[in-house]
Amino acid sequence: MIICLCTGIFACSPVILLSLTGAIMTSSLQLIEDIYQHLLERNPYQPEFQQAVKEVLKTLEPVIELHPEYADRKIIERFCEPERQFMFRVCWENDRDEVEINRGFRVGFNSALGPYKGGLRFHPTVTLD
Repeated sequence: MIICLCTGIFACSPVILLSLTGAIMTSSLQLIEDIYQHLLERNPYQPEFQQAVKEVLKTLEPVIELHPEYADRKIIERFCEPERQFMFRVCWENDRDEVEINRGFRVGFNSALGPYKGGLRFHPTVTLD
């Protein structure tokens, strides 16, 4: 009897163990790909956000392999969807006494552990993405 230390699966032989763990890895990789494809459909015009989520999902692959129950509770999907988003305008006067109007953004993803981390973004190149 053999046990895989990363998955806790018991198997009679290394061949069975390899096929069982391979199935689990394939399943978790498919889950991540499905989540990412759904995110692309929901956010088609936000390439920076898509890239950030793709990088996070890649780092979460080992976690999903060890804890497939996270898929049942849609934990990963919760990470990818903002809890709230604020977009507001900021009017101000520049040094030439001209009124400038800019947009500000505040996006919060998870407030379960307390206040949101981060700050307000006012730079002209910043978007909701």
